[in-house]
Amino acid sequence: MNILLVYPRYPDTFWSFRHALKFLFKKATFPPLGLVTVAAMLPKEWGKKLVDMNTANLSDDDIRWADYVFISAMVAQDDSAREVVDRCKKLETKIVGGGPVFSVGYEEFGHDDIDHLISNEAEELLPLFLEDLKNGCAKHIYSSDRFPDIKKTPTPMWSLVEKRKYQSMSVQYSRGCPFNCEFCDIVIMNGHVPRTKTADQITAELDALYDMGWRASVFFVDDNFIGNKRKLKSEVLPAIIKWMDDKKHPFAFFTEASLNLADDEELMRLMARAGFDTVFVGIESPNEESLQECNKLPNKGRDMLESIRKIQNHGLQVQGGFILGFDSDPVSIFKSHIEFIQKSGIVTAMVGVLMAPPGTKLYKRMKEENRLLAGGTGDNTDGSTNFVPKMGLEALSRGYKHVVDTIYEPKPYYDRIITFLKEYQPCAKRKFRLSLRHLIALARSTWALGVLEKGRLHYWRLVAWTLVKKPTTFPLSMTLAAQGFHFRKVARKIQSPFTDDVPDCGKQQG
Repeated sequence: MNILLVYPRYPDTFWSFRHALKFLFKKATFPPLGLVTVAAMLPKEWGKKLVDMNTANLSDDDIRWADYVFISAMVAQDDSAREVVDRCKKLETKIVGGGPVFSVGYEEFGHDDIDHLISNEAEELLPLFLEDLKNGCAKHIYSSDRFPDIKKTPTPMWSLVEKRKYQSMSVQYSRGCPFNCEFCDIVIMNGHVPRTKTADQITAELDALYDMGWRASVFFVDDNFIGNKRKLKSEVLPAIIKWMDDKKHPFAFFTEASLNLADDEELMRLMARAGFDTVFVGIESPNEESLQECNKLPNKGRDMLESIRKIQNHGLQVQGGFILGFDSDPVSIFKSHIEFIQKSGIVTAMVGVLMAPPGTKLYKRMKEENRLLAGGTGDNTDGSTNFVPKMGLEALSRGYKHVVDTIYEPKPYYDRIITFLKEYQPCAKRKFRLSLRHLIALARSTWALGVLEKGRLHYWRLVAWTLVKKPTTFPLSMTLAAQGFHFRKVARKIQSPFTDDVPDCGKQQG
């Protein structure tokens, strides 16, 4: 068999970092970890080829070469995935679909569009499909209610990846989350009880990245890295610390975690010693009633600003996810989000409109209340949703656009970098390795931000402040500044479907 693994193109969203990556001559932030892991599960004698459409073009010759095209996609990649499916059908190449868009909403593609659906985790279902394929009786849909033991997951087949095109590589340590937020489908796809790999598995995967010559950032893609704190502290982080010491700290790690990380001093110290310097946290809302509504347990009843400062003080930059559109959101919510983001020093503040993914408690509630709508793209930047919000679609859309327009403008954005750097106490073990590529990227970004942009005076103020007050953080400061260029590019493309006027957040809306 010849197997073509295809990762569809992402739309231009905040998460793509596309405009900032151009400064570094990179094409995408991460490789498709799921597909290269699946590739390692296929028979060794089969031919395998990866086309990540975020870094390369998919040709008809690629499709004709393959006996089967394996497609994996997130919901935001839906449009691109449909195009790939249509091309495969036209060329009469069989398709195997997997990943979230096929697991949660595969029925939207139609039963005739995909030859075989792997609608849950591959470790459980792919061997069944391969056995049936060998015996000539492969089924249309493979699904299971069981969650597989990921201690059996193989090391990804990194030989398929052109590493020079990416900003970061990826590793997965765990699946599942102990919490149950109303809007989140993670527990539906991956379960409540975190399933984890062994420390030996993780160091073997780090070895694989090291052996292929990687010497930059590595993303632990876990939805909640600290779901099993005891194992992290007793086994996994100590093993990573030893590995990093032995290898002279070749990587910088970042991951996702819940805000209760701030309650565990030992865990934060261990993560910093292991080489973690960034953590994405779901903040969701500064409004306590909205947190109560969505059952965001780690955030409820705490001083979230103080928790964020604690994490920053331990050498971990906090990136944050924010959501607008809860039923409990007051008319002042847009102003509250802006004020909280500015005070927190969360530079990378990913603000989206609430969606109700199929199968979640929120989806079921919206269905019972007859509030579901068609649509909602899942790319988290167009202000769309798939239910009728209590504040009204127009007020929510206009308010969302106002928030993203405000927080990414040069002055508030650069101010936020300074707020963050005042609190940030980085671990000194990993030294910044200056290269010609970094110098070229600095020159390109300085030209764009310090000469061409209207907010250039604020950029030069940031440069001066960093050099005088925190010169050791200059590479990080300039990296964040370059990312702001991307955020502004995306924010300016967002158009409210109703009007571009800024809402009056002090008046009743909707």
